[in-house]
Amino acid sequence: MKHAVVSGDKWVAARKKLLAREKQFTRLRDKLSAERRKLPWEKIEKDYVFNGPSGKETLADLFEGRGQLIVYHFMLGPGWKQGCPSCSFLADHFDGAALHLAQRDVTFVAVSRAPLKEIKAFRKRMGWQFKWVSSYGSDFNSDFHVSFPEKNGANGKVLYNYKLQDSMGEEMPGASVFYKDKKGGIFHTYSAYARGLDILVGAYNFLDLVPKGRDEDKLPWSMAWVKHHDRYPAQKS
Repeated sequence: MKHAVVSGDKWVAARKKLLAREKQFTRLRDKLSAERRKLPWEKIEKDYVFNGPSGKETLADLFEGRGQLIVYHFMLGPGWKQGCPSCSFLADHFDGAALHLAQRDVTFVAVSRAPLKEIKAFRKRMGWQFKWVSSYGSDFNSDFHVSFPEKNGANGKVLYNYKLQDSMGEEMPGASVFYKDKKGGIFHTYSAYARGLDILVGAYNFLDLVPKGRDEDKLPWSMAWVKHHDRYPAQKS
């Protein structure tokens, strides 16, 4: 990989120039996050019920006594032999985060349309500890535009990431945020899909620091290199 090689003084000068832009980006990101928190809320009127480790759980139950809830819509449909590799890539970051989120009035949970038995089997294989419930038989995934089992949109299209587009499968990834007030009212405050989920991928933030970056430009699609963490070739020590 060819690259300019300069003296220490020139390197520092170039680095400081980029640092100014990085600080500008940080301030812009802070402003964008503040605008996200000011979005209007949508009141949840439907009674969603999930199958969890302790039995039936409502959406209110998923908060586990906290006021804020983050749901990751994990691509694992009924009958699938394993979960989506890209969702699994994200899920490898969840356990460490969930522990800290709980200290800031936030509960984290993954939701999939697969029956709980199938979820449990894959979760055990991957060694994850985060809470993961099934929405099987519920409208939850369809209502939040991440499941399209019938693929029956206008002209064969489905509503995903806030626009009609060609169906790419019966399950798609996403994340949704909810707030529960003291009276028990539940509100939908935010949802993100596709590249909007990048912010959840810590490994990508590390890759963005190195010379080759994510190194995905020549791949058939961005995450084509990603495998389940127990399927990578053994690494030399």
